[in-house]
Amino acid sequence: MKRVIFLAMFALLTSIPAFAIDTTRFEDPALQERYSKLTHELRCMQCLNTSIADSQVDLAADLRREVHDLLVQGKTDDDIRQFMVARYGEFILFRPLANARNMWLWLAPSAFLIIGVLVAVRVIRQRAKLVTQDDEPVEEEAGR
Repeated sequence: MKRVIFLAMFALLTSIPAFAIDTTRFEDPALQERYSKLTHELRCMQCLNTSIADSQVDLAADLRREVHDLLVQGKTDDDIRQFMVARYGEFILFRPLANARNMWLWLAPSAFLIIGVLVAVRVIRQRAKLVTQDDEPVEEEAGR
């Protein structure tokens, strides 16, 4: 019986973080929409692949509180992004900024697609030539 009570208490205590829900609300719907958009654009530095809106760790709660405070102060969305990048680096953004230093991130997918298409076209043309060469009749030797 004690084991069942211990397991029930353990399950309850370990599930408490799952009940942590972001309850930040603004009276202004436009401000609430900006808050929601910004918290979904910023990456939780502890969870890595989760936005601060979806993360339940303490760091994400602190970052949400920081976004809230900056919105209340009247900062623009770009000001808030710049503040977070200055503090945590560009990694905090799910969509990296397009600048000269990381332009390869934006250009590489297109470049690889073009290279892939060119390679595919070349391979298809070479194989088509082989097929046409195989279809030509083979001349028999005259000495037989």
